[in-house]
Amino acid sequence: MMEFIRPHLQALPPYTPIEPFEVLSARLGRDVNEIIKLDANENPYGSSPKVREALAQLAFPHIYPDPESRALRSALAQVHRLPMENILCGSGADELIDLILRVVLEKDDVVINCPPTFGMYPFDTLVNGGRIVEVPRRADFSLDMDGLKKAIRMYKPKILFLASPNNPDGSLLPAEMLEELLAFPLLVVLDEAYIEFSEDGRLGSQVTKLYEVLQRENLIVLRTFSKWAGLAGLRVGFGCFPGWIMPILWKAKQPYNVNVAASEAAIAALADIEYIGKTVALLCKERQRMQELLARIPYLQTYPSRANFILCRVISEKHGSLSAEKLKAALANRYGILVRYFDKPGLQDHIRISVGKPQHTEALINALLEIGDLQ
Repeated sequence: MMEFIRPHLQALPPYTPIEPFEVLSARLGRDVNEIIKLDANENPYGSSPKVREALAQLAFPHIYPDPESRALRSALAQVHRLPMENILCGSGADELIDLILRVVLEKDDVVINCPPTFGMYPFDTLVNGGRIVEVPRRADFSLDMDGLKKAIRMYKPKILFLASPNNPDGSLLPAEMLEELLAFPLLVVLDEAYIEFSEDGRLGSQVTKLYEVLQRENLIVLRTFSKWAGLAGLRVGFGCFPGWIMPILWKAKQPYNVNVAASEAAIAALADIEYIGKTVALLCKERQRMQELLARIPYLQTYPSRANFILCRVISEKHGSLSAEKLKAALANRYGILVRYFDKPGLQDHIRISVGKPQHTEALINALLEIGDLQ
């Protein structure tokens, strides 16, 4: 029966998602309250009180949502000082990544990816029949600008995906590099999923490139409520798009893509920015403390981050029997601490640790010290 399946999908490697609390609880044999989840960059402080109140008072869960998400787009336009007609909402930024590729790509059109970075860019490209050309980042995770320019001239790509801060290292994209890349005839999709955690990346900050979309024909900026607002489980994001592409996006998107609960929660979050800003500030402060404590672990090399996570390389020469895979397993099985593990080009023997509450950091550091003593 496989002949019914499109050939390019048969060969597609699956994306590896993060598991929720209830699955982890069953697998680890631990109560949910005994698990410290630092593997998906979620906000450990959760959603704001106004969000919980809005969800408790949902008036019309039995009625289909507004296909144009007008109330949410209006709130976003007011908070971000953007024209409502340039905003499109989605079921997380993930849906918008897929939507962009669906409306732009024809079979074998080229998309440039700069790994290590967010895995959904190549995944969705391949799902939509596109061709990925990878221009790996340098050892410090900065862009290889010479390699990018060469690839753009050689392959004439339609889209270039960039994340700022980049996932998994947390580095910001320098403004001059973005400026240089926007001069080429391609669509630059800038993913700002973690921008609120950069030092001056709060709402209204000039670090975000949202406002440049209005002056550019080839820049798209994506944002999400999953990280800063603590709405990862509700799946809601938005993008700022040039006016010329909006009619096509409206035609191609699923009609009821943002459900009523997600929409009401996001509107409530925008009305409670002061509260959520305090949790973001706490996480930024804890990131600095965690960075300093992790630097004392002899078998870890940390990288500077402007997001709500820290990337670490496991230095095998310090503990020959310890690998990132073994470290992840030990943290999960012995201590109930979940981190993300990588073992692919540019990320061999790396773990990424989400910033949690102070007590999470303490438990993590104690566990890392104990594991080091056991080697």
